[in-house]
Amino acid sequence: MTENNFRQRLFAEFLGTGFLVFLGVGSVPAALILQKNGHTSFTMADLGVIAFAFAMVVVAAVFAIGHVSGCHINPAVTLALASTGRMSWREAPGYILAQCTGAVVGAAAIIAVLGMRAVRVGLGVAAYAAPTSVSQAFFAEALGTFILVFVVFGVIDQRAPGGFAGLPIGFAVCAIAIALGPVTGASLNPARHLGPLIISALSGGTVSWSQLPVYLLAQVVGGLLAGRTYVAVSRLRTATA
Repeated sequence: MTENNFRQRLFAEFLGTGFLVFLGVGSVPAALILQKNGHTSFTMADLGVIAFAFAMVVVAAVFAIGHVSGCHINPAVTLALASTGRMSWREAPGYILAQCTGAVVGAAAIIAVLGMRAVRVGLGVAAYAAPTSVSQAFFAEALGTFILVFVVFGVIDQRAPGGFAGLPIGFAVCAIAIALGPVTGASLNPARHLGPLIISALSGGTVSWSQLPVYLLAQVVGGLLAGRTYVAVSRLRTATA
């Protein structure tokens, strides 16, 4: 059986994560710029549009590169797959580097299209603020990432219906974004978090580096727990007479 080589898979992950950040994260400053120009308040409808943008780009990416690289486009997914033996630990660092690089390029592309206005409205950098505490933010990101990765494991199970894996993953992203967006921005993805943060800082934007460990640790923990939980829940046992 032939398959794509490692370089092709890394490039696919780079492109997929870049698309995710450019279109998904890019929808945040786009909405804020329109809101500012129209002098209207940010509403649940705005949040729904942003969540839908994330969902649609995830669905598109899964169908576009899922057969090439698996379309992880998220280091939390990659680490969860490696920790459960579903991919080689040797390949995981390359995937994560490709994802983070793609996220940085995707964030830079937002500025290339929207200009410095995108930086002034935050560039879609996920953050939390009072009254959300550190523990609440950690729990929200860990739980959201847990749900997302658990769904990913479910749809890639050989026993799951084939041919439309992108849809349930996209639905999960949309639902999680609506529920957690007002709390932490529903980052759920270390690469998605790092890319806009780095580009915003390099472009003179205001970023909170102190929140970075909260997001990254929560997402990694949530992803690893999801992988282990799915393995435990889905393990088949041999029936005894």
